[in-house]
Amino acid sequence: MIEIIASGPLNTVQDLGRRGHRNIGVASAGAMDSVALRVGNLLLGNDADSAAIEVQTFPFKVRFTRTLAIALTGADCKARLDGKPLMPWWALTVQAGQELELGFPKGAARGYLCVSGGIDVPVLMGSRSTSLRGNFGGLQGRSLAVGDRLTVCAAAVAQLPAGGIGVAPPSTALREHFPVAEDGTLLLRAIPAGEYELFAADAERFWAQSWKISAQSNRTGYRLSGLAIQPHTVVEMRSYGLVPGIVQVPPAGEPIIQMSDANTAGGYPKIAGVIEVDLWRLGQAAIGSKIRLVKADTTDALRAERALDGYFTDIQRLVGPLARH
Repeated sequence: MIEIIASGPLNTVQDLGRRGHRNIGVASAGAMDSVALRVGNLLLGNDADSAAIEVQTFPFKVRFTRTLAIALTGADCKARLDGKPLMPWWALTVQAGQELELGFPKGAARGYLCVSGGIDVPVLMGSRSTSLRGNFGGLQGRSLAVGDRLTVCAAAVAQLPAGGIGVAPPSTALREHFPVAEDGTLLLRAIPAGEYELFAADAERFWAQSWKISAQSNRTGYRLSGLAIQPHTVVEMRSYGLVPGIVQVPPAGEPIIQMSDANTAGGYPKIAGVIEVDLWRLGQAAIGSKIRLVKADTTDALRAERALDGYFTDIQRLVGPLARH
């Protein structure tokens, strides 16, 4: 069992999300950085979709009540186990009574605490993810709070090497496939969407400028601040289905990128869609950081997807089928 000693709002239980229910108005939810979640589970020999704790407000502190194998991925939160520093992107065995603390990360937004077997909360619509907007899933549909106790799914403890095992983060291992500009601006590939032609006069500015992630951003959507873009003709649109990554442009002209808790329908014109394989990077972008959208096509998306799949395969080869006892 895991006891929550210190926490803040928006720290939740998440897996890879709820699939196949958007037609009835149920958002997918799930980890904002799905790559970090998958790697943590790979290191522990878990199913890829095992639930973990997504931490985005700090400090966060837990106590373990039994021996467990854990993995820390995502943002480098300067983790400490009983006061001793731990490496990021690392898996190790912890003992009953030990305490883990995650501090404020630098240069990223969210850390992930994965455990052998995964966090055991009810499965609703095929997922254990917390839907904060819907108040269901995860632990009673809410953020984790001091005094909460989380159980772990029944599973033998992954047998890790003495001292643990770690991997290079994807931002390092896949730098050539997921570039960052020299000034630190995050480059995100996007494909022109349905109403792109409406923005013909402003399309160049959409791609050329750097956008700042506004403080009015959350798991539902990231609002971007910059020089506004406007359609050359105002059209009245019917609502249409939405998925994470869609870039909508409301009347004020500053785009909104739909994220993990994306609305299931909307009516603002859509100028582009961030490719799915880049969304984990956006999920780690902190409020106030800068991004630039790079015009791409399906060939670019598939190339990046193959690179990421190769990264996962390399980790599987490194870890192997973890023995359990």
